[in-house]
Amino acid sequence: MAAVILTCFADEISHDLEEQLDVLAQEGLSHIELRNVWGKNVLDLTAEELAEIRRISEARGFGVSSIASPIGKYAASDDFAPQLDALDRAIAAAKALGTRYIRLFSYYPPEGARPEDCRDEALSRMKRLADAAAPHGVTLVLENDSGLYGSTDDRCLDILRHCGSEALRLAFDPGNFVMEGVRPMTEAYPKLAPYVAYVHVKDASAEPKMFVPAGAGDGQLPELLEALRARSFDGFLSVEPHLHRYLPFASDPKRVVTAVRALQSLLAQAGMKWA
Repeated sequence: MAAVILTCFADEISHDLEEQLDVLAQEGLSHIELRNVWGKNVLDLTAEELAEIRRISEARGFGVSSIASPIGKYAASDDFAPQLDALDRAIAAAKALGTRYIRLFSYYPPEGARPEDCRDEALSRMKRLADAAAPHGVTLVLENDSGLYGSTDDRCLDILRHCGSEALRLAFDPGNFVMEGVRPMTEAYPKLAPYVAYVHVKDASAEPKMFVPAGAGDGQLPELLEALRARSFDGFLSVEPHLHRYLPFASDPKRVVTAVRALQSLLAQAGMKWA
């Protein structure tokens, strides 16, 4: 049986890399998804800082699963040139850190507009990003996130079909679908399964709308794991806790440990191996 690989948005532990790795090592993880470290976004790190991150991580037995960039988390009416520059930096970071995956988003509608109103511009931008990434051997993974054009299952499918590129796949996020009123496994996964290359492990309750540990909400996480097992998925499951409302008085490391252990419990129940 193929083993999935656990990783985590460890900046929810601390902005210090060593502290991030300490907690993840304690929980048996082998990878980290890099978003913020040392008070800087991953795309703002220098070449020397990226090299130091790789040196420290590899010395501790860790790999980097993805560059969690903020590309696409801007209005579709904003100047696009800086986004292409950001993609260049993300590709350089991915190569420096030895990963092929770059997380990105799908653009906000202008203020007062509906997501549908920015469809043409959002699709055009996503295709240009995918086309620019393709020659570099990296895979952009689209996160379905609230408020953006690609916040729902149908609009994610619209993006992926329009781009038609192996360089653009989906980072399936069940918790974010719940926040948009979409049932992750009943509605979204059957449409999007061929494009799922990466998974964000985030669960949420529909009422009240709040992120919760895996298995405690309406994200249909057991069903998702069963579907992944059925297809022998051996990619990354990236824990993204967002448990500040669920555990308001817990420390940041405690929230992350709670989220990681909830996923590990579900994997054990599903009879799935992880590394």
